[in-house]
Amino acid sequence: MKQTKKQRPAKRTKNSDRASMILSLLREFPNNKFSLKHLASASGGATKEGRRETLAVLDRLYDEGIVEECAREKYRLTRRHLPRYEGRADMTASGSLYVRVEGLESDVFVNQRNTANALDGDRVEIVVMHRGHNGKLEGEVTRIVERSRKPYVGVAEVGAHQIFVRADSRKMPMDIYLSKRENPGVREGEKVVVRIVDWQPGSKSPVGELVEVLGMAGQNDTEMHAILSEYELPYRFEPEVEHAAETIDGRITEQEIAARRDFRATTTFTVDPADAKDFDDALSVRRVRDGVWEIGVHIADVTHYVRPHSVIDDEAVERGTSVYLVDRTVPMLPERLSNELCSLRPDEDSLCFSAVFTLNENLDILDEWFGRTVIHSDRRFTYAEAQEIIETGRGDYAEEVLTLNRLAQELRRQRFRNGAISFEREEMKFQLDETGRPIGVFFKEQKESNQMIEEFMLLANRRVAEFCSHRVDANGRRTPRTMVYRVHDTPSEEKLDRFRQFILRFGILFKASKGRAVAREMNKLFAKIKGSTEENAVTTMAVRSMAKAFYTTDNIGHYGLAFPSYTHFTSPIRRYPDMMVHRLLARYLGGGKSADKQTLEELCVRASEREVIAAEAERASIKYKMVEFMKERIGEEFEGHISGLTEWGVYVELDETHIEGMSFLRDVEGDFFDFDEQRYEIVGRSTGLRMTLGDPVRIRIKRADLQKRQLDFDLLLPATKKTSLKNAPVPHYGATKKNKITVSPLIREQPHKR
Repeated sequence: MKQTKKQRPAKRTKNSDRASMILSLLREFPNNKFSLKHLASASGGATKEGRRETLAVLDRLYDEGIVEECAREKYRLTRRHLPRYEGRADMTASGSLYVRVEGLESDVFVNQRNTANALDGDRVEIVVMHRGHNGKLEGEVTRIVERSRKPYVGVAEVGAHQIFVRADSRKMPMDIYLSKRENPGVREGEKVVVRIVDWQPGSKSPVGELVEVLGMAGQNDTEMHAILSEYELPYRFEPEVEHAAETIDGRITEQEIAARRDFRATTTFTVDPADAKDFDDALSVRRVRDGVWEIGVHIADVTHYVRPHSVIDDEAVERGTSVYLVDRTVPMLPERLSNELCSLRPDEDSLCFSAVFTLNENLDILDEWFGRTVIHSDRRFTYAEAQEIIETGRGDYAEEVLTLNRLAQELRRQRFRNGAISFEREEMKFQLDETGRPIGVFFKEQKESNQMIEEFMLLANRRVAEFCSHRVDANGRRTPRTMVYRVHDTPSEEKLDRFRQFILRFGILFKASKGRAVAREMNKLFAKIKGSTEENAVTTMAVRSMAKAFYTTDNIGHYGLAFPSYTHFTSPIRRYPDMMVHRLLARYLGGGKSADKQTLEELCVRASEREVIAAEAERASIKYKMVEFMKERIGEEFEGHISGLTEWGVYVELDETHIEGMSFLRDVEGDFFDFDEQRYEIVGRSTGLRMTLGDPVRIRIKRADLQKRQLDFDLLLPATKKTSLKNAPVPHYGATKKNKITVSPLIREQPHKR
């Protein structure tokens, strides 16, 4: 039958739809070779007419260079029409890449031979070539859109005509070339900071430019500065910042005192670690009447001295937080502020921003007040000194300390009754000699003196968040206000399910799946495993199952603390969000309108990012000191427990020091081992020996690589067959010359308030 004019556009539309469906299929499965029949069937029907229409579409796409015939009547996209994306490259130790592309369900893997000299952090264009056997996307870099300016730290190897830098980072597996002519002062063995400027096709090494010479590798200052440089953290203030701090007028005038609430006659003291140099919080206590107490939480008034958008404020935004390495603190604010003007030193008047609560013995808040104050600290206590008063009932200001501790312990009990989670993990510290070399290990222990300070800081943070979140008018109507919150989301059910399966291997049932029931179950679990061999492994996995806390203007509450509103107000010397909160509190106390949400959210995002980077640098410094401490013990044997499993090796944590290293499965003598991911076990092919988390093992220190911050162990297997390590007889190992580490008379020092 002859077609009418109305029917022809409909057919063209039909063919257009078929073409779109064929292209979508080819792009979704770029490594597949599709037959004419398959494409016809998938795009609208494989009838005779459907195959004819499909062939017509393919002929047109072929003429346009979009598809190619790769075998007889087999079709695929031409290379230049493969799906293209832009993303950020993440390099592995092998030189391959994973490219993170927004909108794709997974990262795209790029084999080393297809990276086109892209490096970690580069923004790249890729084509997706196919899906691997595991279903993951695989591709090829076609263009480097933007070369990363991230620095690399490494050791200089100086030759006759060139310099090569062997990078510390596993994300730079190739040496970096430096011109010897342009850098004649670089010496063999020096640690240097370089940036990549070029990497020509066909060249084995990228070309770098020298940023800084840090000093000879292995020296403590050099290595700590190297870690800071690796994470792009500063280790000194620029002269203009120091100058701005030095020119601040630190005098406290009578006019300033008159504008503040005066607490100088109220008993006030600080409690800090023995080695603390800045004291940014103090507590005051005054008996109002029998059973009623006025408790003041006094915080250094940093924002009185640091004005918004000043040189010092801009630097604080850039840093975001103080950084705590093993042997030093890299402060957010210059020493003139952090250790002098804003430090609440004893026997001196100090300016504060305070939260003052009137409480009875039932912890009812009868009254609260927020505002600027002047205080005079009567005494500086260390945690150990305050703890001695708590334990003996004797000492300076004993009545005040005991009162605060009694109220704090009840606040703590109340918090856990409301569903807070008790994450308490031992904090490993190093005893260092005068050169920074680790000579001992000790663990910080949280006692009641720490809890006393912690609970009143939590109270102040919570109540400030609640006050700032809403304006209440004379009629009791609540109007939301922009506020900076510290939030912690509820754990995802997927992560909890993985955690549940993990601890089932220890015979532990975890029934809760959501809500506050998870918190209650977690606390029961921690109490049950305390002191057991699997405590550290289970606690570590529990922490990983939780969401990460961060800063935002959108309040979702703090799950871990069981607070509907929470913020950070109590440490403005070392955290920029606390300075933001001080300014918001002052604004709202003065009747100011709600602050700009977008501006504050951008600052929150930056602060959260800087916090993560600072934590990574801190862990890197601990790892370096671990390796340095064990370097002198190569060849010695120690007892430990398995703390992690991968397809390539076993992580072992030593019992005495909690130092962790890895034993590669390929190096374990006596058997060939496979990783059973489902059962989370390592299984010997011939012996049947099974290893899983928490199993006791014996290891020998094999290698300590300071540059890579890696410890390698030899795993010493028992002479047993068809068993697990947990049930294996403990083998007799001959006495070694020195196989015990002295843990510096188990110094038990309380942790720094963070």
